Amino acid sequence: MNTIHRLAGFSSSFRFSSSFSFIGLIACAAVAITMASTATAANQRATIGFSSALISASELRTLLASSSKSSSEQVVRVLDTRELLQADNKTPNFEAGRIPGALPLPYSLLRGPKENPGRGPDLEKLTSLLQPLGLHLNSPIVLTGSGSDPTEFGAVARTYWTLKSVGFTRLAILNGGFGAWLASKYPVETGVLGATVANAALQLKPNEALGITTQALNELRLALEPALFVDARPEDFYLGQLRHGAAARWGTLPNALHFDSEEWFTPNTGRLPNVKELRAIAQAEGFLQPKAQVAFCNTGHWAATHWFIVSELLGQSQVRLYTESAIAWSQAGLPMDNEPSRAVALLRQAQGKGVQ
Repeated sequence: MNTIHRLAGFSSSFRFSSSFSFIGLIACAAVAITMASTATAANQRATIGFSSALISASELRTLLASSSKSSSEQVVRVLDTRELLQADNKTPNFEAGRIPGALPLPYSLLRGPKENPGRGPDLEKLTSLLQPLGLHLNSPIVLTGSGSDPTEFGAVARTYWTLKSVGFTRLAILNGGFGAWLASKYPVETGVLGATVANAALQLKPNEALGITTQALNELRLALEPALFVDARPEDFYLGQLRHGAAARWGTLPNALHFDSEEWFTPNTGRLPNVKELRAIAQAEGFLQPKAQVAFCNTGHWAATHWFIVSELLGQSQVRLYTESAIAWSQAGLPMDNEPSRAVALLRQAQGKGVQ
């Protein structure tokens, strides 16, 4: 049953130490809405679509304007993956400025525990996060971040993958994020979030085909026709010179190909070039082969960008994302390439070097 939630205390209350205080905040003070508006919204969801999984600020503005004309309910849902507060935990991001009608879905809420951040929340926790946002599995959803840099885009791409992996079918990312919206001088909404529509009946439908477990990946490695493994991390990680703090060892997966996810982007931006340019890059790097392909990094963050581009923009459905990535692989004691000698590893540990 759908309910409208008033978030009168959003500004002062959304200062949380526990991620899931988000849920309680967004699910307060409900009043009923009519069946007529629900039916209207359902009909509109069947007609709204995206030209691509990557859309421009101008296309998003047109979609928002079109849907708002036919219903008071915002049919195209904009989910903002930025953290609510900046690094100082005081200065607001979301309340300081957002795309009109956007709802907050901070990326940190979709991360796993410190020892394995790529694992992500379980289905129950994810459901409790998404139900208050009023989403339906066929809702047109546009994801946006700040658009500041390639790493930040990775958070948006991982959020996209997360939603698709649990059954959402109509997703897009705003190229250039909120920065592109601002650069276009489109309207901005500020202050306390007013109202949203919850969908307590939302039931997620996991699609395990989009990802791969450590065990399955190892079996794939040992197969007669092994997959293409793509290490999307910066080169220092691939070469075994750096490791994530939660990783047990330095190095990369056996026979992995290195391609830093930053190489996809227009230099010094968080914006992707057009599909023609992306396809040329992918063709040159061998990413359009029909063989199975697995993208990984440290925590399934940078690799999500690779998955998004090759799968969603270039149509290569054989690409999967290894969400737990090098951290889980190294913790499992499986073989690694570019792993330093035991003496070098012990020296680094003693000196506190080579860990990021």
